[in-house]
Amino acid sequence: MIGGPLLWFARDLAVLHERRFDGADLREIDCRRGELVLAMDDWVLRSVRQHRVGSALHTETIGAVIDRLAEASVRAHSALMTLSANDDVLHGAWHRLAELADGYDDLVRDVLAGRRRLPEW
Repeated sequence: MIGGPLLWFARDLAVLHERRFDGADLREIDCRRGELVLAMDDWVLRSVRQHRVGSALHTETIGAVIDRLAEASVRAHSALMTLSANDDVLHGAWHRLAELADGYDDLVRDVLAGRRRLPEW
C-alpha cells in the first residue's frame, strides 16, 4: 500500500503539516488534509481487496494513519533542525515517528493477510 498515489498524497500531507507549523490558515489547510485523507481512503477501498468476514476492524482508515505519519515526520524533522542532539524532545519525536511507521507496516501486512479490515467512513 505504499507507493503510487499514496506516496504522493503523503507528500502533500507533509507539506500541509509544514504550513500548519508556519502559521498558515488552519481552516484551509485542515480542509485540504481532509480531502487528501478521503482520496487515500477511496483509493484503498477501490484498489486493495479486504476480507470482511472474520477479520478484526481497525479503528482508523489508512488515510488517517498516513496523516498522522506525515505530521509526526514533520515534527521529527523540525526537532532535528532546531534542537541539540541530546535533547529528549528530539529523541521523543523520532521515537513516535518510528512507532507510527511500525504500526503502519503492521496494519498493511494485517490488511493484506486478511487479519484486519479498515473502516468504511
